[in-house]
Amino acid sequence: MRPEARKHLWDAREAGAAAREFARDRTLDDYLGNEMLRAAIERKLEIVGEALNRLSRSDAEVAERIPELARIVAFGNLLAHGYRVVDDRLVWDIVESKLPALLGAIRDLLAED
Repeated sequence: MRPEARKHLWDAREAGAAAREFARDRTLDDYLGNEMLRAAIERKLEIVGEALNRLSRSDAEVAERIPELARIVAFGNLLAHGYRVVDDRLVWDIVESKLPALLGAIRDLLAED
């Protein structure tokens, strides 16, 4: 794996892990009622999307091994540029149900070298 690809994976992993940590022991109602929590999690998800977008440009072979990469990148872009249409419940669902699998896939890729 190219060093730059490893860096992008590391960035995505760290941002995703931070989003999960921010959400730990919180509920959807906590998320909906706390603007700072929403902003923090959204920012970390933007970083995940951007890091994986950069990965796709720097090492397409590694990027192909990330499940749903195109959707992740598109969602990061939506958070960054389409903020008016962000569905808070969808963001929370992603953090709770989709992010753990993504982090596992990234962890596995980083462990290969």
